[in-house]
Amino acid sequence: MRVILAEDSTLLREGLVRLLLEEGHQVPAAVGDGDALVEAVAEHRPDIVVADVRMPPTHTDEGLRAALEIRRRWPEVKVLVLSQYVEKRYATELMSANVSGVGYLLKDRVAQVADFLDALDRVGAGGAAFDPEVVRQLLARTTQVDPLARLTPREREVLERMAQGLTNASIAQALHVSQSAVEKHVNSLFDKLSLSHATGYSRRVLAILRFLES
Repeated sequence: MRVILAEDSTLLREGLVRLLLEEGHQVPAAVGDGDALVEAVAEHRPDIVVADVRMPPTHTDEGLRAALEIRRRWPEVKVLVLSQYVEKRYATELMSANVSGVGYLLKDRVAQVADFLDALDRVGAGGAAFDPEVVRQLLARTTQVDPLARLTPREREVLERMAQGLTNASIAQALHVSQSAVEKHVNSLFDKLSLSHATGYSRRVLAILRFLES
C-alpha cells in the first residue's frame, strides 16, 4: 500500500517509515503536522493515512481534524488514527460516520508490531480496527443504558469484538466457539439493542458505535 504518515515525533515517525518500507509498503510522504498531512494527501493520493491525533501547533486535535477533512474530501483514502490516550470525544467523532476503512489505535499498540501491521492491513482492505481499550471505555459509557444491561456476558464479549472490527469468524476464533454460535449471539444482541439488521460488515460496526454515542 501507499502510506502517508503524520507524526510530530521524529523518532517515532522515522521508525514507522522504516517498518513500513521493510514490510513492502510505499511511503510517499512523512510529515509532522495536520496541514502538511492534508497537502501530502492532495499531492500523492495514498491508499491509507496513519496520523497522530495531537500535533503542532496546539497539540490538541490537529491530526483528527486533518483526518476528518481527508475523509470528507477523499473518501477512498483510508485513515488509521493513533492516540496516546483514549480520547473519547475524538473516537466518537471519527466513528460516528461510515467506519469502512477507519481505525483508532492507542500508541502502545504500535509497539506491538504484529498488532499494528494487522490493523493497518485490515483498515487498508476497507475494514475497521479499533483498539480494545478504546472500545472498553466507550462501552463503559453506556453501563446505565437498559438495553446493554440486558445482554448476557457472552453477548457483551461478542459486542466488544464486533466494535473492534472483527468478523464473525475472527470472533469465533478469539472466543473458542463455533461461527454459528457467534452468529446466534450477534442476532440476539441486535434484537436486544433494538438495532436494525446490518447487511454489511462496516454497517454492523457503525450501528454499534452509534448506539455507544446514545
